[in-house]
Amino acid sequence: SKQSDIHAGVGKISFESSKLCQNVASLLKALVERKPSQVKGHYIRSAVISTTMGPGIRLDLASLLK
Repeated sequence: SKQSDIHAGVGKISFESSKLCQNVASLLKALVERKPSQVKGHYIRSAVISTTMGPGIRLDLASLLK
């Protein structure tokens, strides 16, 4: 398969927004660092965050991967 989903807990609703952003950025950076060498182009195309049963919110990857 050329596509895959990753589900990971990055915090709790009680976390401060700065801590949550830091955790999400750390997860994305760890994924990019482990990108297989044979993969060309964009490795992460999109990212969405949500509570367990809440609606998803699309993330701005450019600002998180700085």
